[in-house]
Amino acid sequence: MAAAIIAALGGIGDSPAQSPPPTPQPPRLEAMRARGELRVCIWPDYFAVTFRNPRTNELEGMDVDMARALAQRLGLRPTFVETSFAGFMDLLEAGACDIAMMAVGITRARAQRVAFSRPYMASPVFAVTQRGNTRVRAWADIDHPGNVVAVAAGTVMEPLMNRTLRRAELMVVTPPRTREAELLAGRADVFMSDFPYTRRLVHEHDWAVVIEPPDRFGETLYGWALPLHDPAWLAEVNNFQSASRADGTLARAAARHGLTPILLR
Repeated sequence: MAAAIIAALGGIGDSPAQSPPPTPQPPRLEAMRARGELRVCIWPDYFAVTFRNPRTNELEGMDVDMARALAQRLGLRPTFVETSFAGFMDLLEAGACDIAMMAVGITRARAQRVAFSRPYMASPVFAVTQRGNTRVRAWADIDHPGNVVAVAAGTVMEPLMNRTLRRAELMVVTPPRTREAELLAGRADVFMSDFPYTRRLVHEHDWAVVIEPPDRFGETLYGWALPLHDPAWLAEVNNFQSASRADGTLARAAARHGLTPILLR
């Protein structure tokens, strides 16, 4: 499965040939070691991946664990920089983050601006509606006239649904608005998300109903995103991921946060 998706993406993760030559900068690893810090971009609302628990105000999730493990390998302190899927590439390009570890969907459009580690998870797109919704009860009900389908701005669901929907209306939700609030207020009939996020809703809210997609609709590979034109840093991150697979660190982190079903073997 993963190999087929990677082949379809055509080698995403390498710097695109048409990119302008990079401005000379000190090697990123050297700069990180000089300041003793690994700056990690995260989206703090990503349940099981990079989630700030409202009860404890502490960060938790698979990529939080993996970021701390990467920092430990490098002998650096991890610093988490909170952002969104609409803004993380700007921060990487500006040098505010060294890496985005927030299960970043690997797409051609993003690969024009960032490099990607090897993929480590894959998820199709799921639909979420309210219990008792009479308009949307099954996947086939979604793309009907009069329905409003919400997606979060900057996520892989935005371009996917923009090219997929033919009859329903697309709503792109930007912070501080949320897809859940739009759904509960009746402004949206359904919203689209992935495996980790939809599991949070079912776990925390009895109103949420998750609709499974047909044929693994919208299957997306997830990786960690890095600045372009830094092959040494990309190689270091890929070596870390390989070592984490070999010693079980990656598998244990996935199991700890309920993400084993979408972990790539």
